[in-house]
Amino acid sequence: MKKFMIEDSFWQVFPEAKIGIITCYGINNKIEKEDKYLDLIAKSEQKALSYLTEDNFIDNDIIKVWRQAFTKFKTKKGARSSIEALFKRVKNGNQIPTINPLVDLYNSISLNYALPCGGEDIDAIVGNIRLTKAEGTESFITLGSEESEIPYVDEIIYKDDEGAICRCWNWREAVRTMLKESTTNAFLCIELVDLKREAAFNEALEALKQLVIDNLGGQCKVEILDINTREVEL
Repeated sequence: MKKFMIEDSFWQVFPEAKIGIITCYGINNKIEKEDKYLDLIAKSEQKALSYLTEDNFIDNDIIKVWRQAFTKFKTKKGARSSIEALFKRVKNGNQIPTINPLVDLYNSISLNYALPCGGEDIDAIVGNIRLTKAEGTESFITLGSEESEIPYVDEIIYKDDEGAICRCWNWREAVRTMLKESTTNAFLCIELVDLKREAAFNEALEALKQLVIDNLGGQCKVEILDINTREVEL
């Protein structure tokens, strides 16, 4: 049985963080009604604008908290959290494209709740998933690249036994484990660093779980990891 575990090196930097996990088995992630997901994302984009109350983009609380988090570990120059990248597109009037149902669903939740969401194909994971500091030797090939871009030493990453699967915490994902139409078993996560938003975090997890069940079928389970609960079976 594969596990997801969060190692001491992460908790030393982010002792109050919470990582919500949704494991999904037996889902149908094939694109069948693209318009449905376009409409879902469009509605979520309107909700996202309500979080951007400051004229200066980086002065918004949902952006500031992740900018600050990214100063606490080594990152690639210019790397920003996934929530910042998503909300910047919305602020600039650029519609979020559909990718595949699972990604569209977690993007809609990310927009609705202003929290970073991500996911991996469980069957593509080699060994266990770990959220940890990089050793600086992990292989990593992202979409649009053919060369491995090894993470920096002490960079916060998700990794498995074969290499990094997401760099700079939630900045950029590896092609090897990304969610595809063929995915039937998925590892989804929502990340929290601002405990004032814990209620929204809990609500987002349940909302994403239900969206997957309602749209893609299968069985889903929600679990939350924190400094006292550091691993879970997938």
